[in-house]
Amino acid sequence: MVSKHRWQSPTMLLVLMSIAMPVAFNAWTALLNNFVFERAAFTGVEIGILQSLREVPGFLAFTTVFVLLILKEQTFAVVALALLGLGVAATGFFPTTYGLYFTTVVMSLGFHYFEAVKQSLALQWLSTDEAPQVLGRLISVAAITSLVVYGVLWVLLEIVKLDYVWNFLIAGVICAALAVVMWIGFPHYKSATEQHTKLILRKRYWLYYGLTFLSGARRQIFMVFAAFLMVEKFGYSASQVTLLFLINYTFNWLFAEKIGVLIRRIGERNSLSIEYIGLIVVFTSYAFVENAYVAAILYVVDHMFFALYIAMSTYFQKIADPADFASSAGVSFTINHIAAVIIPAALGLVWIHSNAAVFLIGTAFAVCSLALAQNVPDRPAPGNEVRVGRVALAKKPA
Repeated sequence: MVSKHRWQSPTMLLVLMSIAMPVAFNAWTALLNNFVFERAAFTGVEIGILQSLREVPGFLAFTTVFVLLILKEQTFAVVALALLGLGVAATGFFPTTYGLYFTTVVMSLGFHYFEAVKQSLALQWLSTDEAPQVLGRLISVAAITSLVVYGVLWVLLEIVKLDYVWNFLIAGVICAALAVVMWIGFPHYKSATEQHTKLILRKRYWLYYGLTFLSGARRQIFMVFAAFLMVEKFGYSASQVTLLFLINYTFNWLFAEKIGVLIRRIGERNSLSIEYIGLIVVFTSYAFVENAYVAAILYVVDHMFFALYIAMSTYFQKIADPADFASSAGVSFTINHIAAVIIPAALGLVWIHSNAAVFLIGTAFAVCSLALAQNVPDRPAPGNEVRVGRVALAKKPA
């Protein structure tokens, strides 16, 4: 369908999606720990179970392709956003262990399905030339939205003294309302290529799968253990950790689009190499840091390097059969979340004996990523997916 207004475009729809998701998800993240402790008397056991349950839908993201047998992809993305909003809106009304487990699963289903489908839609709707910059712009939009969300939450909690129930409700309803706007206000945009509605795993995508798995492993170490180090070892308060998050989001707002332009200029292999070399230095430094200010700098720099992950998406866009985008988005999310299910629990046991060892394991993951990244060709394309270990394209019947 052709849009009636200039603002009705696939890019604008992606922008609205990039606003709606962090409104709900970041509010949930910011409020959750205090809420479960104060209202549901959670201990480490219950919060650990809740966080594991939250990751299960990400691990099951490959089922996206089966949902697409029933719903069109754009419709599925909007429905997933609405589900995310409803899960967050309901959270404050169920201050019990099983109630919070339930609302967390609902929220997480919406979040993970949305993220998988949004990536697929972006790769379908954007050309390979514009994708790096536009994907960077979407990260910037999400970052400034996050800054606004954290600022408004602080006012509502500290100045207005608004109860948790209403904070969860407001954030969730805004997300769901934006989903309704997307449903009503935008036409359905067709992909140039009809998407496969079956599970796709291709041998020639092996390098992308490997980089995706290692990215999930590294990200879990950063998300779970880097912030915990700031609290446990250096005594950072909740407000100080929040300040670090604000610095991170400010960086994304200011520079993510520029990073996209850089990736387009220097190519995926060089971009990924810069990221992984930087992470090797950062993780190794985490292992031995003794100064609280240096640790804070490492935390911000660590987050900065992750913005270069755009290069993985654009690499896949260039090598993949366009009909594989929808199926492969769910598969890659599942591969990424294999580490999310395993890493926190396994390295939590290592942490008890040595937090330095945890970060040195992160260094090892980054070294493996750097080695794999050297196999990305100068001009990725179908049939030219890797420099070494190429798998022949299957011949289609005449």
